[in-house]
Amino acid sequence: MNAGNLISANRLQDGLVVWLDKQHNWVDDLTQAHVFDAQELEPAQAAARSALAANLIVDPMPRPAQMSDAGPVPEDFREQLRSRGPSVREDLGKQAEPGGEPWALAHVPALTVAPEHAGIYRYDPSEREFLKDRANEFGQKVARRLSGELSEDDFKVYRLMNGLYLQLHGYMLRVAIPYGTLSAIQMRQLAYVATRYDKGYGHFTTRQNLQFNWPTLSDSPEILSALADVDLHAIQTSGNCIRNVTTDQFAGAAKDEVIDPRVYAEILRQWSTDHPEFTYLPRKFKIAITGGQTDRAAVRFHDIGILARINERGEVGFQIYAGGGLGRTPIVGTLVREWLPEADLLRFVEAILRVYNALGRRDNIYKARIKILIKEMQPAKFIEMIEEEFARIALTHRPLGDAVVEGIRERFIVPEFETLPGESTAFAQSYASDVDFRRWVDTCTHAHKVPGYISAVVSLKPAGGIPGDASAQEMLLLADLAEQYSFNELRVTHEQNLVLPHVKRDELHALWSRLKAAGLATANIGLISDAIACPGLDYCALANARSVPVAQRIALRFTEEQQREIGPVTLNVSGCINACAHHHVAHIGILGVDKAGKENYQITLGGSADENAAVGKILGPGVTYEAVPQVIENILGRYLSLRNEGERFIDTLGRVGAEEFKGALNVD
Repeated sequence: MNAGNLISANRLQDGLVVWLDKQHNWVDDLTQAHVFDAQELEPAQAAARSALAANLIVDPMPRPAQMSDAGPVPEDFREQLRSRGPSVREDLGKQAEPGGEPWALAHVPALTVAPEHAGIYRYDPSEREFLKDRANEFGQKVARRLSGELSEDDFKVYRLMNGLYLQLHGYMLRVAIPYGTLSAIQMRQLAYVATRYDKGYGHFTTRQNLQFNWPTLSDSPEILSALADVDLHAIQTSGNCIRNVTTDQFAGAAKDEVIDPRVYAEILRQWSTDHPEFTYLPRKFKIAITGGQTDRAAVRFHDIGILARINERGEVGFQIYAGGGLGRTPIVGTLVREWLPEADLLRFVEAILRVYNALGRRDNIYKARIKILIKEMQPAKFIEMIEEEFARIALTHRPLGDAVVEGIRERFIVPEFETLPGESTAFAQSYASDVDFRRWVDTCTHAHKVPGYISAVVSLKPAGGIPGDASAQEMLLLADLAEQYSFNELRVTHEQNLVLPHVKRDELHALWSRLKAAGLATANIGLISDAIACPGLDYCALANARSVPVAQRIALRFTEEQQREIGPVTLNVSGCINACAHHHVAHIGILGVDKAGKENYQITLGGSADENAAVGKILGPGVTYEAVPQVIENILGRYLSLRNEGERFIDTLGRVGAEEFKGALNVD
């Protein structure tokens, strides 16, 4: 075979991967592409530069390849995936059978949002006008880009601030789901977008967002307009700005909740949207808030983490952390205020951001996060500086008044809960007589603060499934179930599952039966197959290794009975050091890296994202893609041999230490 280079790029209008042929034409079939030798390469690159200048393509790059009798063979695994499509979906990408589009359903847009039917924040006419104007404005930018008036470098900042990425196979749109709360109508509109503009599914993320992996650039303004019709958007889901504020998926429903954090999450969302001072920070900035006794929002691993509390006088206040994060430098956040009165919330958050914006590094992307700033200047000095800035702000900025808080609170619909007994005879009978239902209840429900109600978690992790993926048909069904059983409301979890937050216990068996018939009643929440996985190298341009098939193979390794025997354990799989799957804070974390052109995986043990926040420790040398499932089986087998009665994996690990598990890395 003759060695040389392909020239690959993404087509501007739709993001499709294309290659240069021998006549310097762009083709979307790899077999028609040419492998250029050393003498041919410079003219080919010149042709690519011309196509770039003519607004035909984006990001042309030479890729090492060899020419075989069957056509070009890329040497790089990433380029091989680009030439085929995701390894986990044979019906997507260039490997898909032509004409087979099962996602092309007969489906119409949702009606204008009816907020009175769900416990979501109600937008007013001015807020809806803002979203429509923003979509129209982006449409103008897209038109200027397609015409060549804007270069890719000039357009990129607008593209990212509206949630549009250029990924491995094409464009990806990230839709914000503020603090993870959705109405049934909004879910239907997401299903509409999936069928009309994408390929029939969406991917729910650890940031409580939704990603569409196959939109075109030319369609993106229409998508944003359709989202705006139901009070959804993609604003600040990318870029060096304040991202989607996240919270507990059971907020407003959890029995252990001290205060509903969604009101304050909404206040922070409104304050931070298009904030003129914080639109171009040194690096992206993430805020999480929770109001429960248990931290289900991983607040200590955010740039700012907020725990809502009530003191002995009944006053609302907050415990504030700063500088937490994952990525290449995982750090537990620093406690910067033990008690912050409610009135000072925005002023104190602004003080933190001002210090970071002024001093955060912009010369090195790897040292630009606030966690590095705090580490380098030392926490005590950072706290001193934000307190000084807070004192200055307090002289000129109004406090967060009661009227504002109550005004936002009144815009949230409180479900009309019935007065029900705490125990349900119908529920108790079904629980006693139906073993499958009982197993689902034991793993997939959460205690509700209102007697007679319960929160139901819908696993998006069927055996061998793609974590976080939901088809348009599933979205439509879940919207129907939310209307019938949960006051029209759904939640997105950090673990890439969905929640019906307000279900009557009397109706839980009927709900489960509907879920089971649709293949959505997998009873694995909190078990080994309930893995978090980022899209990885199958989709992401930044990834070094695949993550989804690793999670799939591990899930299929264990029977349902084995998973129940193992008990609660968290497993997270990231495809690169950016740690979008939060592998550092899993009981068992897996990080995919590139080692001499091969996928290699590091195993960490002992992470925790809750109130006992901890970063997992690397167990030992990395292992191959093929070996990962056996290694995980070895680790859990060792745990079963070491545990005391009733002891969870994380507790056994804490008692005996990681040294006891190092032998698990040895795979024949």
